[in-house]
Amino acid sequence: MRSPAWTWDELLLACALVVKNGWRELRVGDPAVTELSDLLRSLPLPEQQGLAQRLPEYRSVGSVSRKTTDLASNRPGYPGRPTKGGKLDKLIIKEFLAREATMLQAAQAIEAGIGSGQLALIPEQPNEADEDGTTAAEGRLLARWAISRERNPALRKRKIDQVRKLGLSLRCAVCTFNFGSAYGALGDGYIEVHHVLPLHISGPRETKLNDLALLCANCHRMCHRSHQGTSWRTPDELRAEIEQSRNRQ
Repeated sequence: MRSPAWTWDELLLACALVVKNGWRELRVGDPAVTELSDLLRSLPLPEQQGLAQRLPEYRSVGSVSRKTTDLASNRPGYPGRPTKGGKLDKLIIKEFLAREATMLQAAQAIEAGIGSGQLALIPEQPNEADEDGTTAAEGRLLARWAISRERNPALRKRKIDQVRKLGLSLRCAVCTFNFGSAYGALGDGYIEVHHVLPLHISGPRETKLNDLALLCANCHRMCHRSHQGTSWRTPDELRAEIEQSRNRQ
C-alpha cells in the first residue's frame, strides 16, 4: 500500500512553509519539517483516516522534505533544475505567487483549527468540494469549517430573529428572492445564512450576527463557488458580478 497523492490542503501547508523559508526547500533535520509531518498525519481528511497508523512512511519527515523541494524548485525563476513535482504542486505555487498573504492566512487558520481540536470535531460537509472534486483555494478543511458554522441552526435562528425585530423581510441580500413570497406557507421563514468574511480573514472567533448575511440557496452556493482563483464572495461582490454579467449581455 502506497501513500496517496498529496491533497490541496496538505500542499497549502507545505507551500506556506516553503514561502516562509524564502521559497527554499527544508531539510529533514529542520524542526519545522518534523512539526509539519506531525500536523499532516493528524489532518481530519476522511479518505486518509488511519493511514498514519498503517503506513509509517505516510507524510514522514523525509516525504515532507521532498515535497518542499518539489515546491521550491518548481517556482518560476528557480535557478536550478526543477524536480518532477505534480500538477497540484504547480497550481498551489501559482496561488501563492498571486496572493501570498491570503494563502499564508489560510495555512495559519488550518493550523489553528487543528491545534485547538475544533477541526477534528467537524464531520465532512456537503459542498465542501465542488462537483468536479476541486476545493476552495483556501482548502477543503476551511470550507468544511465555514459550512458547518453556517449550518448551525441556533445561529441561523438568531440571525432571522434579529432581522425580524428590525421589521425587515427575509430576502436574499443579493437577488432579493423571498421564499415566503414565492412558496407561501412552505417557504415562510426559510433563508440561508452566509459568513461575510472567510475564516482565514476573520479568524476562528465567535461568530457575531453582523458577520452573517441572508441569502437564497442559489446565491449562497455562488458565494462559495471556486472560480478564477476566488472561492469566497461577499453579497456585495456577488451582486457586482451579476451586474457585470448583465452588462455584457
